[in-house]
Amino acid sequence: MTYCLGIKVKEGLIALADTRITSGTETTVKKKLTTVEKDGGSMFIMTSGLRSVRDKAVVYFNEVTETQTYDKLYQAVNAFGEQVRRVAEEDRATLEKAGFKFDLNTIIGGQLKGDDEHKLFLLYPEGNWVELGQGAPFVAIGNSGHGKAILNRTIDEDSGMHLALKAAFLSFDSTRVSSNNVDFPIDIALYRKDTFKLVEQRYTQKDMASISAQWDDELKAALQHISGDWMEKAFAKLPGVKDEV
Repeated sequence: MTYCLGIKVKEGLIALADTRITSGTETTVKKKLTTVEKDGGSMFIMTSGLRSVRDKAVVYFNEVTETQTYDKLYQAVNAFGEQVRRVAEEDRATLEKAGFKFDLNTIIGGQLKGDDEHKLFLLYPEGNWVELGQGAPFVAIGNSGHGKAILNRTIDEDSGMHLALKAAFLSFDSTRVSSNNVDFPIDIALYRKDTFKLVEQRYTQKDMASISAQWDDELKAALQHISGDWMEKAFAKLPGVKDEV
């Protein structure tokens, strides 16, 4: 399992991916965030699913981009989808015979020279896609359930990139403490609108330990500050001495 998150705000794009790979009882660290800068544009690719399918699709896509150029990001997304379908034709039957489900969800974001703004796409295993935009400023794949609450409560298209990255990390951290198959290090990519240049950064658990601890303390303090008056109707029905709220 994995956790990959893409956020699109008016200012730019945030990408975050964990690096834990679990196979049986073994865990390894593998990069799940791929960046491509070519022909005056930049894009990132993040995947969740079978590692062998991911690696093969990326190799095929890189080979295709050596001879083909794309002016708009959706064209590159289509091309990656074609490679996913190609891998499916080659490997699906063998994988399913061995008991593995053919599965690869992909987040692709960036801006190519023909795009009027930065774009964010979710590509499905079948090769079809949806574009994220107004009303849907983020998309997560993999073990995505635990980290969505903070994003839903704090992020919209008008959020700044600093706030978006902060929320992205806290979303990952919430997932990490709730699941043993998502963990550090994490890779992030940042893209500012109309710059056509991506930057990458890796963070280890040591790098972020103080932020994780601060978030724990902030949550506990916030819980203590929430009014408890509404609970009295229920606690008043209990026999014995009432607890102080």
